[in-house]
Amino acid sequence: MADLNHAVLVGRLTRDAELKYTANGQAVCKFSIAVNRRRKSGDQWVDEPNFFDIVLWGRQGESLNQYLVKGKLVGVDGELRQDRWEQDGQNRSRVEIVANNLQLLGGSPGGGGGAAYGGGAPSGARQDAGAAPYGGGGSPPAGAYGGDDGFTDDIPF
Repeated sequence: MADLNHAVLVGRLTRDAELKYTANGQAVCKFSIAVNRRRKSGDQWVDEPNFFDIVLWGRQGESLNQYLVKGKLVGVDGELRQDRWEQDGQNRSRVEIVANNLQLLGGSPGGGGGAAYGGGAPSGARQDAGAAPYGGGGSPPAGAYGGDDGFTDDIPF
C-alpha cells in the first residue's frame, strides 16, 4: 500500500498573512490558522484550539495575500512537511502544512457573509470610492433581489 500525506483543515487566521519572495523571485505566503476542537469537560462543552502554520507558494499566495487577514475563515487542502535543523546543539523540528489549494470561506470577520451571487469580488475586497457596486450604472442586475421577473403567480402548487 502506498503512503498518504493529505491534510484538510477549516479554520480562522490568527494573524495577517506575510508575503515574501525567495532569492529567485518565487512568492511564498505564510500564515497560521486556529481550528477548534469541541470536547466535553464535565457537564460543559469546551472549545480547544489547535494552531497550524500554513505555507502557500507561487501565484495563488501572491494573489490571495491581500484577503488573508486575521479572523478570516479559510479552507486549506495540502500536505504536511517537516523541517529539521540543529540550533545551539539541540535538534529542532517544525511541521507545516504546504497548501495545494486554499478557499476563502464566509465573510469578513465582522461582516455579513459572502456575495449573494457569483461574479463578485471576494468579501473584504475594496471598491474604489464612488464606484458602482455592480460594474456601472449604479443599479443591481435584473432579478438580483427577487423583484419582478416576468412570471405570474398562478402556479398550481
